[in-house]
Amino acid sequence: MATLTIGNAALDSELQPRLDLVEERLRDAVAQSDKLADASSRHLVDAGGKRLRPMLVLLCAQLGDGSRPEVLDAAVVVELTHLATLYHDDVMDSAPTRRGAPSAHEVWGNSVAILTGDLLFARASTVVAGLGPAAVRIQAETFERLCIGQLHETVGPDDADDPVAFYLQVLADKTASLIATSARFGAMFGGAPRSMVEQVTRYGEFAGVAFQLADDVIDIRSDAATTGKTPGTDLREGVPTMPVLLLRRRVASPEATDEDRALLAAIDGDLSDDAALADVVARLAVHPVLDETAELARRWAYQAVGAIASLPEGDVKDALAAFAEALVARAA
Repeated sequence: MATLTIGNAALDSELQPRLDLVEERLRDAVAQSDKLADASSRHLVDAGGKRLRPMLVLLCAQLGDGSRPEVLDAAVVVELTHLATLYHDDVMDSAPTRRGAPSAHEVWGNSVAILTGDLLFARASTVVAGLGPAAVRIQAETFERLCIGQLHETVGPDDADDPVAFYLQVLADKTASLIATSARFGAMFGGAPRSMVEQVTRYGEFAGVAFQLADDVIDIRSDAATTGKTPGTDLREGVPTMPVLLLRRRVASPEATDEDRALLAAIDGDLSDDAALADVVARLAVHPVLDETAELARRWAYQAVGAIASLPEGDVKDALAAFAEALVARAA
């Protein structure tokens, strides 16, 4: 399983055994007595992943007592929730692959994939119930934001909305909310002071948006072997991403070039053919809007670092800063 290290050898060596425990508990949590439910529930866990959210839980718990057993449960909760959203997202986006493996809906069909996501949400709810009423409320609020983010992404902005600002709010709800909850749960169940919990929660909100903006770049510039996803899937499905929104803004301006207009026309055209999609991806990959999106990701990462300015100096604060920088470095 690939993991996203935090750039501090001492902390990495301390946290990795706990992350291994999270992995064991995660596999136990997705086990089902029903044969089909067990196979579909294990599908994405077995495919691996960076386990970014559990790592953030474990890291922020170091602001207090990271060895508390509740911390491991919180790490399992956020990853189960994340995995559940992936089952649903892949159905809605018609994504053929996830983490280098066929998406669940490609193997079992849409209905089984959606129900499997629901099963994982149920398991996450069972685990979080053991963490107390406050954790249940936070989880419910996060789940609501995840749904609202997906809903808004699906229906799109109204005519009066600024598409870029609307999209940033979608990212805040759909991606950043769970990353913020991961940081919050870590500090909270590690017993850190409330001021620290609040700081890392804001940090997670900014870092989550940075993460997704970086993913928008990676989706275009990386190949399937690197990302585990088919490049340009969002383009084919008409899902708006920041590079396309910036291109639309550019085309609407007096500075638009014929190349800008031709690329946007191709994006809005028929991309069902693999060759047509590959051509558009290649053209978009070298367009200035990709660099503009990467720069936006860096700005949000800087805001994340600024949100923890008042944390005590030390390895955890340094690691959180490095963590935010690592999220966007992937898009370099």
